[in-house]
Order: sequence, then structure tokens, then C-alpha cells
Amino acid sequence: MAKHNGDGLMMAAAGVGGFLAARALWNWWREYDLRGRVVLITGGSRGLGLVMAREFAREGARLALCARDVDELERARADLMKRGAEVFVFPCDVTEKAQVCEMIEVVHDHYGRIDVLVNNAGVIQVGPIEVMTVEDFDQAMRVHFWGPLFTTLAVLPEMRRRREGRIVNISSIGGKISVPHLVPYSASKFALVGLSEGLRAELQKDGIVVTTVCPGLMRTGSPRNATFKGKNRAEYAWFSISDALPLSSMMAERAARQIIAATKRGDAEIVLTIQAQLAVRFHALFPGLTADMLGLINRLLPAPGGIGRRRAKGKDSGSELSPSWLTALSDKAAQRNNEVA
Repeated sequence: MAKHNGDGLMMAAAGVGGFLAARALWNWWREYDLRGRVVLITGGSRGLGLVMAREFAREGARLALCARDVDELERARADLMKRGAEVFVFPCDVTEKAQVCEMIEVVHDHYGRIDVLVNNAGVIQVGPIEVMTVEDFDQAMRVHFWGPLFTTLAVLPEMRRRREGRIVNISSIGGKISVPHLVPYSASKFALVGLSEGLRAELQKDGIVVTTVCPGLMRTGSPRNATFKGKNRAEYAWFSISDALPLSSMMAERAARQIIAATKRGDAEIVLTIQAQLAVRFHALFPGLTADMLGLINRLLPAPGGIGRRRAKGKDSGSELSPSWLTALSDKAAQRNNEVA
């Protein structure tokens, strides 16, 4: 009996392995060609959004970018046009459904179609739960959940008509593991992961492929424009240093290349950085231990105080530690990626 059970397990394992190999070969054979495709990136004026736009342009895609800041959009357009990209920009707040519908209509009128939607717009609020407000949670949910939902619903009719399209949702490691001092951010990114996974299952029948991206820390230069509360200078110091060190973060350009490759393959999910991948697997196996460890880390983070519930940008929260040589790589990235006016 034991031998038969062992044979059965081996056959099952071989069957699963064969299925996975066949699926990988199929995905490689039908890899999505981005040449001439229209790619719409929300939050595309700076940071990861702009870096992804450069990589999509290298693949021959035509670009449409939206963001709230008109000046940032114009600087991004100039940057991309210098690189030979075809780019159209339109100011839009993705938390406003009417603006999203108008933006999708204008982009469609300009290019005639939208082949790839990248939901990248984001906000980061850093501080202990004692200084977070309902408004902080509401803002995070509006940007990270309702924004992607509005844009997705707006592009779906045309994608369904053509029975083709790609939707890429940029979540975070914070959408897999809730991180101390980033609770509104993590809660909203968890919601985006749930939305993205459900959409992939339901839209498969329509020829639309949805990919969920969960990056760890990346050197985009974004901490300058994040929001900090409580002891904002201390919060900015630990966050910006973590975001800058090579051992804890990856280059935004490398992250963007991996995201574009996952988009072409049609991957269900990609978790970026080895550290993030290990953390996700550890959390899946030992959720209680993970929570206990994060509780210990929380004790090392700044206590409530400082400016309390008021908000300060990272660029207004400098100290002896940040900016410094510890944040040099992130500071250089900020210059490259339009995080600095």
C-alpha cells in the first residue's frame, strides 16, 4: 500500500511539473509584443511610473501618462521625447471617477485604443497608528483601490470588444505583509491585491490578462514626496535610509524591466526583490511568528509625538541622517526620476 501511495504521489508531482513546464512554454510562445501598443500609466510623471514609461518606450510602445501635477507631466513628457518616445499626457486625479472617464476618452480619441493599462498611482503615509486618521485610510483607499477600479472599468468595454488587453496593478510587499507605521498604505494595497487577483480570474474569458506586481523597496527617489506624521524627521530618516541601501532595496530600472517582462509573459503575479520574496514565503508559513517579529520591529520605530497628526513631506523632514551619504543612491534616483522639481 505504501509503495502504491508513493507511486501515486510521484505521478501527481510529475503531472504538475509537466503542466507547469507546458504553461511556461505556452506563455513564452505567445509573449505579448509591445511594439506599437498603447500603454497608459497612471502616476506616470515621476518615480516608478516614469521609469516604467522609459522601459515601455524602449519596447516600442506608444505612451499615455496621467498624473495630477501638470508641471511634472510636462517635465516627464520632455524627458521621454528626448529619448525618442511617442507620448501623450493628460492631467487626471484617478480618485475622481468623472476625471478618469474623461481621461480614458481623450486618450482613446488620441490613439484610437488602449492596449495596456498600468495602475501605478500611489501615496505613502508614514507614522504610528496613533497619529493616523480616518482621512489617511480614506485617501489611501481612494488612490490604491478606487482609482485602479475606476480606470479598469473605463478601459474594459473596448478591451472586451477586441477580446484583448493587459492590466497591470502595481501593489506592494505591503499588500502581502502589513508593515508597522504604514498601516493605511498596507491596508489599501491588500485591497488592490484582492481586486487584481479576482479580476484576473474573471477577465480571462474575455482575452484580458491581469498581472499583480508586489515590489519591495525600490530606489525611485519617492520618499521625498511621501507624507510623514508624528516624529516626522525620525520617520523620514528610517524610511529613506531603508529605501536607499543596496542590501534592502533594488534599482528602479531593474524593477521596471522585470515588470515589463512579466507584462509581456502575462504572469499572474510578480514579487520584486529576493528579500520581499523570502518575506512573503516566511509569512505564508509562519504568520504568527511574522506578526511577533514585526511587533518587535515596531518597538524600534519612532514613538508618537512630534507634529502629531499633521502632515509633512519628506523633503521638508530632513535631519542629520537624511539626506546624507546613507541616502545618496535614493537622492540620485530622485534627480533622475523627476522627484525633484
